[in-house]
Amino acid sequence: MKCRFTTQRDFPKYMKRKMNTTNKTYETATGRIEYPMTNNFVFRAILQRNKQVLIALICSLLHLPEKGVDAEITNPIELGAAFSNKDFILDIRVRLSNGRLIDLEMQIANEHNWPERSISYAARSFDNLNSGENYVNVMPVHSIGFLDFTLFSEEPEFYATYQIQNVKTGKLYSSKFSIHVVDLSQIELATEEDRVYGIERWASLFKATTWEDLRMISKDNSVLQQASSELYTINADEILRQQARARADAEFWERH
Repeated sequence: MKCRFTTQRDFPKYMKRKMNTTNKTYETATGRIEYPMTNNFVFRAILQRNKQVLIALICSLLHLPEKGVDAEITNPIELGAAFSNKDFILDIRVRLSNGRLIDLEMQIANEHNWPERSISYAARSFDNLNSGENYVNVMPVHSIGFLDFTLFSEEPEFYATYQIQNVKTGKLYSSKFSIHVVDLSQIELATEEDRVYGIERWASLFKATTWEDLRMISKDNSVLQQASSELYTINADEILRQQARARADAEFWERH
């Protein structure tokens, strides 16, 4: 699914990037984060710019060991290029070195269609065989959504995994297809397992609204510190800030 929106200014690629802060770094920045990680463009930009952050996030959510894992975003956007009158791709599609296909998306506004939307994304990726290939060779697909709203209010849950199973016996139909939902509004419901795998800490990082909170959350974790440093770079880069602002404007109109 794609969203169309237009920026007020068109920034040429060759325009010199300018910092919006003076004599500041991520380590000394204070106050409110203007464009946090819940901004869809910022979320995508960080994962495109830093492969280690991308791998660590996926391995945390899928409970995978990071050692030996590589990842490639198969639908990247051109960071720093103006996207006036262009489509902004909402989902991030990733192929792991072992063949697994991952679909990631940050969704702040509740459009009341997430179950259908996530199934659509995952099903699209699940059809990954070439003509004539045996169906048994289909690669596993995992759809991961970060939502800032509760999907099922009668059963709130911080991190939920959905799979196809027998409704009578609970027998799993296939382990190759799963949908994962992280509810950023229900971090307090994180289980001990969620904490062991660091999912609660990632969610807290995404929701951080000040640089002080961000440093506290990422303390003693090099990958979270990398993600935080990337966030500062994006907020301090004039062109990337304009892209984040355009996405924030689009999200505002989506909500209203």
